[in-house]
Amino acid sequence: MRATEMRLAALTILLALCPVTAGSQGPVPPQTGSEFEKQEKIYRSQGASVPPGYITSRSLNSYVEILPSGFSVALRRLGPTHRWLDIGAGAGRAILDYYSPEYDSEQEGKKSARPRGKARAVAISIEDRRTDEWRQRTASLSANRIRYFYGKRLREYSREELGKFQLITDAYGGFSYTENLSQFLEKVLDLLDVNGDFYSLLQSVHLEDGKDRPTTWYLTELVDADGRDVKVCSWLKSVACVKVTCESKSDWDTPTELIHVRKVCNGVRVPPLKQVFYEAGNPPGRKFQLVEDKQKR
Repeated sequence: MRATEMRLAALTILLALCPVTAGSQGPVPPQTGSEFEKQEKIYRSQGASVPPGYITSRSLNSYVEILPSGFSVALRRLGPTHRWLDIGAGAGRAILDYYSPEYDSEQEGKKSARPRGKARAVAISIEDRRTDEWRQRTASLSANRIRYFYGKRLREYSREELGKFQLITDAYGGFSYTENLSQFLEKVLDLLDVNGDFYSLLQSVHLEDGKDRPTTWYLTELVDADGRDVKVCSWLKSVACVKVTCESKSDWDTPTELIHVRKVCNGVRVPPLKQVFYEAGNPPGRKFQLVEDKQKR
């Protein structure tokens, strides 16, 4: 951690002294290639080789605890004509829980109305982590109620392959791991229907309410063209055609922003970011810089 802090501090000083011109592509940081290789090993790890902290079987109850407060209600309101995409689903534990009798029992008596029947659910994981339980549940359900995609990054799937969704979740998935944050968000919003919801979170970031500790070791950082800090939520709120709500958690082990993005129209435009630092980890250390949005010229 100390080595990472020193590298990030050095990078911040370098950006301040020699800011990158907006729109400049520049050379790929020299450490990036080897860091991507290390990260790929984490993605492909199995059994005892899975590093501590890389959770591949997160429960639906865990999602309710760590995602923004409106997630459980949004999920409960989905009906059989709706679709839910879970990015970075691992073993698909959350979807299995959603389709369990226990979930139905827990929802009885809830104040918010729930349509009869459940949404179709799609899990995406880089590695195939399906269990026997997943295969058995799939076999017991009608065609395509739950599906599992693996082997590719989210950006590599076409809209035709995945379809459109009314709810998308990412609990320490691609949003926390991607090397291209703006491209990832563009893809998510492209797959999301108007009035659809994206629920996610980022740990170790500059919080919107400014209550993160001065000694924080940041995992995801954004800076402008002059190297000045930009809060993740401020960047998200600059995206066209979305409504963003952030819940800052300064009292968690690391300062964490719970993020809810609602798509309100089709003219989405995400301010582009350039990656300037990436270090493998769970999640990785990342730094991005705002570049000129050529669409605004």
